Amino acid sequence: MNTATPMPPTSTTTSNTATSHSCLEHFPIAFFSTVMGLAGLTLAWQKAHTVLGAPPIISAGLRGIVSVLFVILLIIYGLKALRYPQAIGMEMRHPIRINFFPTASISLLLLAIAYLETAPGAAFWLWVAGAILHLGFTLAIFGSWIHHTHYDIKHANPAWFIPVVGNIIIPVAGVRLASPELSWFFFSIGLVFWIVLLTIVLYRLFFHEPLPVRLAPTLFILLAPPSVGFIAYIGLTGELDAFARILYYTALFLALLLASNAVRFLRLPFFISAWAYSFPLAALTLATLIMGARLPGLVFDRIGVGLLALLSLVVAVLVFHTVVAIQRREICVPE
Repeated sequence: MNTATPMPPTSTTTSNTATSHSCLEHFPIAFFSTVMGLAGLTLAWQKAHTVLGAPPIISAGLRGIVSVLFVILLIIYGLKALRYPQAIGMEMRHPIRINFFPTASISLLLLAIAYLETAPGAAFWLWVAGAILHLGFTLAIFGSWIHHTHYDIKHANPAWFIPVVGNIIIPVAGVRLASPELSWFFFSIGLVFWIVLLTIVLYRLFFHEPLPVRLAPTLFILLAPPSVGFIAYIGLTGELDAFARILYYTALFLALLLASNAVRFLRLPFFISAWAYSFPLAALTLATLIMGARLPGLVFDRIGVGLLALLSLVVAVLVFHTVVAIQRREICVPE
């Protein structure tokens, strides 16, 4: 019989185990915004194939990558839920992080749109799961806003639009997968509360202290509601009418406003919140490509090509910085 006394774990082993546990415990729900950004890029290239004749292999490859990424993140966050449920509870009670939970349900909805043409059966179930989950998140987050004890005006920021944007995304695929009335239900929620939250967020930006540096990239989320609203409205009505134009040109103005402050954004250090640049820009790119298809011969197709190139560059840079940050263990740490 071997009676040797087992050696105690070395400090390196203990340190690595603690680091591993710490990373899982502090894995942020906001990481699902990477799926939103890559899915938005996928949909933009899908539309570019339809409108501009871009090679379909690009969007197909991106769709495969984003599908694998979503599954990986879902597994990681599931492990976090099993091992550190208290950490998820803290995120749910956090006045800012709570708004990033719908990034998971929105990811399902975007994947449903991406698979709508090639795998409509899978798209249907992805859409059902995403719509139900997002409705639950919307009710929970709105309930926390109404019955709060810890919110202050300084907590208001463009991330509050995330639960709203998801409701506007649901009709994009929903109009083909379910009753149009269900799509109008979600569209109405998103549109009305976008206007309400826009007023609150602009008041906070105009009359109170600037956003913290970490949240500055979320200003790009301002682009998402009118851009996605335009896409959903076109799908619901089939017409490029006056209201559709109001939505699109509102998004275009906000894009010009953000572009005029580009130097400020370029000077910011990288945070995981920088992925807020990606999906809103993808939504505007999609909206512009739709405008180009509806109004051929004008400048929209050229603007769409420029936005697609910019979006691809932005996502590539974000992926690079995210990988570097992971290697340096700058992500999944206590804030």
